[in-house]
Amino acid sequence: MSGPLLEMRGVTAGYAQDIDVLREISLRVDAGQVTGLIGLNGAGKSTLVKTICGFLAPKSGSVTFEGNDVSGVAPHKLIDLGICCIPQESSLFPYLSVEDNLTLPLLGRRAKFGSVLKQRLDDVYAQFPALHEKRSQAAGSLSGGQQKQLEFGKAWLQQPKLCLVDEPSIGLSPRISEEVFTWIEKFASSGMGILLIDHNVRRVVRMSDRVCVLSLGRITAEGASSEFQGDLHRQVQEWLGLDF
Repeated sequence: MSGPLLEMRGVTAGYAQDIDVLREISLRVDAGQVTGLIGLNGAGKSTLVKTICGFLAPKSGSVTFEGNDVSGVAPHKLIDLGICCIPQESSLFPYLSVEDNLTLPLLGRRAKFGSVLKQRLDDVYAQFPALHEKRSQAAGSLSGGQQKQLEFGKAWLQQPKLCLVDEPSIGLSPRISEEVFTWIEKFASSGMGILLIDHNVRRVVRMSDRVCVLSLGRITAEGASSEFQGDLHRQVQEWLGLDF
């Protein structure tokens, strides 16, 4: 397709009528590429994800996906469009089995996915063998790293066009974190567009095609990752306390 997969244009959003958390945000995510979003705690990163995912409607501006306005579209409808989110907090149902958690997002859509559901499930198990081994166990019995595998496996089963990944390595060991970033690269190489947010700023910059810096609700710097890997903008270094 020509043009961006996802584009935010002049989006202002917030949780109260007179308090704006995001101010005139403009960014894009292209198919098969990773756009990294970096910023301090409280900058508005999670609010930006909620706005894209339909949990928060923009006060002004627009969110478009494949050229169509999806501003404020209900989250469950975005799944049908091909938008998936791997949130910072767990989205798993701890008392349901691993397999039930994997298939839950598509259960109400068997007319569309029924014929390929088993094929996709087999593919997930091939990508994440530990999930196959534990497919009948309750999701809540898994280790933190295995639960993160399940979150990514659930996203892979949906085969989205766009995947929003919010703080995927938080609370994980360095070894598991490295696996997580490998999964993200695999998602992008399959053609998905990725919006990546993570506290490991160095890794985000290194693996992203494009980087945006969010500060106090505004995009204050953006560009190709190569622009951030050498001499970072002085103000970005000050905001994030980095020394590349």
